[in-house]
Amino acid sequence: MIKKELSLIAFLLVVSTFAQNIKTIQLRPKNNPNFYAPITRLGDVLKLSFDDLDTDSKQYQYKIEHMTHDWKPSSMTSNQYIEGFEQNEIINFTNSFNTLQPYTHYSVEIPNQNTIITKSGNYLISVIDENYEVVFTRRCVFYEDITTVGVAAFRSRNAATTNQQQTIQFSVNHPGLQINTPSQEINVALFQNHNWNTAITNLQPIFIKPQQLLYNHTIKTNFWGGNEFLNFDTKFIRNSSLNVARVERKNLYHSYLYTDEPRTDKIYTYNPDINGQFVVRTTERDVVDDRDNTEADYSLVHFSLEAFEPYENKDVYVYGAFNNYELSEENKMVYDSSQRIYKATLPFKQGFYNYGYITLDSNKNINLHEIDGSFYQTENEYTVIVYYKPFGEIYDRVIGVGYGFFNQNR
Repeated sequence: MIKKELSLIAFLLVVSTFAQNIKTIQLRPKNNPNFYAPITRLGDVLKLSFDDLDTDSKQYQYKIEHMTHDWKPSSMTSNQYIEGFEQNEIINFTNSFNTLQPYTHYSVEIPNQNTIITKSGNYLISVIDENYEVVFTRRCVFYEDITTVGVAAFRSRNAATTNQQQTIQFSVNHPGLQINTPSQEINVALFQNHNWNTAITNLQPIFIKPQQLLYNHTIKTNFWGGNEFLNFDTKFIRNSSLNVARVERKNLYHSYLYTDEPRTDKIYTYNPDINGQFVVRTTERDVVDDRDNTEADYSLVHFSLEAFEPYENKDVYVYGAFNNYELSEENKMVYDSSQRIYKATLPFKQGFYNYGYITLDSNKNINLHEIDGSFYQTENEYTVIVYYKPFGEIYDRVIGVGYGFFNQNR
């Protein structure tokens, strides 16, 4: 059976409860900021940062909770997985400098001296405002290096979708770790391009060896290849640049992108991307350092997508890691019948961004490739997370993480 991605990401269909003025949320390893996934070894540090465009120095707190392998609250109490406090104030904040859009930049490192994480596993980080309401949440994973996970990606062997899909196969090597009943003790999560909404779970190994589990599925681990992400570059905000047709300065900068065309009926064209992610940076200065966090300005980015007629009974959204792959009124596009294009305008901090377009039908089904197309050649990154809960244990440990890239020459 072909994988039904749409049902796996149904929880996207919410109107965002995030404060509309919270932007540029990032959660990445502190010592490897160019690695976009919030996944790190137990004991290493993740850095959470975000901007509040209200610039009124609100008092925010973070809260961290241990979760099960399927992202339900863990049965453990906080003192079983944290030394210190699971909830604390975010005290590191700085106002922007020399920007048309004023904002306050907040950041916190996790773990820290007040919050020391002692158990591996899935964690949910919530940021809470002064009214004790959750402003936003982010997932992260702390893992133990107990197993070695090998991941390989191939062109789909399903004749019906061989030109549109990719198949992922992986192995879990566990020398020194006794796994008595893999079907009950081991869980895995497999997802594409650091996007949890694409996750495939409930997989069982095809072959069980004394120190190895082999997941050589040929259908269950199929992913739509999608297409290379589109991109734009606003690092030099005053002038047009990569895929930015023109720039206007009003009360804020306005960056108008070239109008995009649907790509579903076009041939695949290789276009290097960063798999839907983004990098905050300004080239207004000669030095690249942490001052990008407070000296990078915001611009209103104008998207446009050609459409001879509107998609019937469907909404169109701009989609990417810039808003955690969510669907909200803010990134929903509006059809302009006079110009025969879809339009959307969103605020972005200076930098390099990937994005794409998706549709949502009246039955709340999401189609990731109706507009951009899906091709087996697309360069994608895949992540496998291995959870271990032996009999008698009370929580899901993460005992290994593996990464693999699709190579169309396979």
